[in-house]
Amino acid sequence: MTYSKLIPEIQNYIDWIRSGKIAVCKDQFLLIDLVEKAFKEEDLYIDTEELNNYLGLQKYFPFKLLDWEVFCFTLHNCTYTKKGHLRWPDLLIYVGRGAGKNGYLSFEDFALISQYNEVQEYHIDICANAEDQAKTSFMDVYNVLEENKKKLSRHFTWNKEVITNIKTKSELRFRTSNAKSKDGGRPGKIDFDEYHGYEDYKLINVFKTGLGKKKNPRTTITTTDGDVREGPLDKLISRSEQILNGAIKDNGLLPFVCRLDDKKEVHNPKMWDKANPSLYYFDYLRDQMEREYVDYVDDPINNSAFMTKRMNRPEGNKDQEITSWENILATNQEIPDLKGKTCVAGIDYASTTDFVAAGLLFKYKGKYIWITHSWVCSNSKDLPRIKPPLKAWEEHNLLTFIDGPEVPPETPALWLSKMANTYNITKVAIDKFRFTLMRRSLEEVGFDADKQGNNNIFLVRPSNEMMISPTITSAFVNKSIVWGDNPLMRWYANNTCYIKSSAGNVTYGKIEEKSRKTDGFKAFVAAMCISDDLPDSGEEFDLKLLDVYTY
Repeated sequence: MTYSKLIPEIQNYIDWIRSGKIAVCKDQFLLIDLVEKAFKEEDLYIDTEELNNYLGLQKYFPFKLLDWEVFCFTLHNCTYTKKGHLRWPDLLIYVGRGAGKNGYLSFEDFALISQYNEVQEYHIDICANAEDQAKTSFMDVYNVLEENKKKLSRHFTWNKEVITNIKTKSELRFRTSNAKSKDGGRPGKIDFDEYHGYEDYKLINVFKTGLGKKKNPRTTITTTDGDVREGPLDKLISRSEQILNGAIKDNGLLPFVCRLDDKKEVHNPKMWDKANPSLYYFDYLRDQMEREYVDYVDDPINNSAFMTKRMNRPEGNKDQEITSWENILATNQEIPDLKGKTCVAGIDYASTTDFVAAGLLFKYKGKYIWITHSWVCSNSKDLPRIKPPLKAWEEHNLLTFIDGPEVPPETPALWLSKMANTYNITKVAIDKFRFTLMRRSLEEVGFDADKQGNNNIFLVRPSNEMMISPTITSAFVNKSIVWGDNPLMRWYANNTCYIKSSAGNVTYGKIEEKSRKTDGFKAFVAAMCISDDLPDSGEEFDLKLLDVYTY
């Protein structure tokens, strides 16, 4: 039997969200709005016979699915379009640690390799970076089979490597190792457990390319947040936000997102339910979190995982980071039309055989606008260590790879010369100790440090960084730094740390020397050091106040 309306398995959770009994994050309200809108406007149906068969398998498990889990399971596995295709074949479960996401995953996988899934050889791969993590849900299913041998041995065979349904030949496996050894599979479903651990898409793409060879292909992603920034999880959360806010279509992704709406809410235990939809049911979990909270308040630096993994509000390494990740993300604001406007430039030319960056800094309506470009030496010895997608960033014109032994000094100089055709560049700042490498090239395009000449090059010293750092910190906090949608600059900033002298003075350095580059941010800092006299290009004047008369 099928229904084209919201059945209790969906409605119960929607009613719970709107009941006001617990604190709920705004993402969940947006999600139920999305689901209700889909059922109202689209020709959808739920296969309740299939759903009831699946849910009947709970009798073999040591737990019952909670309302939020039944809600996700129903929409992900038993809701179809008029053409008979899964409406939401991709599911993201982004919840705080302790919510039971591995339990959900083990039940879902067990259901889909059972005889109630009519697709033959519907193989499922559970993927994770670490073997212990990949095996967690697999071993949950293994233990269910061990506990129910008498009944289930007629339907399954199993060992600690693979679980197989005798009738459908569907297999459940776990996968780790390197990407090269995993190509060519034919799975029906791919699970990504603790998605935050992936630094790039190499392994993800290899696993996913096998999908589509079986009917009703699915992916399930279960994760807390983590410490990798600008990786696949950040991009998936960004996409989820756009879906939930109606900016883009969901394209089959059901984004079940649970987190604090504001990091300040961590100090109100009633708000913790926002990040963990299971917390209401588990008193022992709340007791544990209350103990962890005391440790977090006492030492937030060494207990930052409480915010990152319990609350899904990553804070970073507070003893090093220049600002919060939230403030770095806030730089993604629209860059206005600045053609013909006055600006200053900054260059970081720390190593000719590595990364080089240059940029233009404007003031516009009280904000600092930064337009930048980077160059990367193709022969840099550090490239194998770098995980972010540099080639993709090159395609988006954020950087350029330079073939040869180094990035020539004329490269950033010529970029400034080209930019000068569009913008009014009054001055350029560069590290005092690197100026000798760039001097001739800068002079050839009209910049020099000669007091008798143009005198438009400022040589940055550590003392200048020390003096400008409070201004930069304030600008971050007030969301007054604008880079546009520039993942390269966000990466640079997230790689940068404070270096404090014994006297408490601050300069900027790298969190890790080889694989986490800071060149673009250092160029930004250099430009900030000469921003005091920079006019605000967005100011509007009332001519009546100037007492100007014409005759």
